[in-house]
Amino acid sequence: QVQLVESGGGLVQAGGSLRLSCTASGSIFSINAMGWYRQAPGKQRELVAQITTSGRTNYTDSVKGRFTIARDAAKNTVALQMNSLKPEDTAVYYCAAFILGYPQPLGHGTQVTVSS
Repeated sequence: QVQLVESGGGLVQAGGSLRLSCTASGSIFSINAMGWYRQAPGKQRELVAQITTSGRTNYTDSVKGRFTIARDAAKNTVALQMNSLKPEDTAVYYCAAFILGYPQPLGHGTQVTVSS
């Protein structure tokens, strides 16, 4: 099993930036991809960004051009650089690890709040 610990959330004004970081431990050699989900109050959880072991990235349309996901395989970390933040980006962000395409249990999450 994979354990994930996130850090880096907080409160920022619209237009600002935040960087989230996640460290994986446990069965890390089975991980095919890592990513970030988010869930806003009253909304479904959505996959925001994903990066494979080969470095291929995918983003949900609403964050393209503003968010960048990066992975450091040697350190078992994945980061999400979030720029030009908008109030609608407010959510709890969860780090995710994928094995054979299936998400493993998420971390505890980190709150991101963007004020207008």
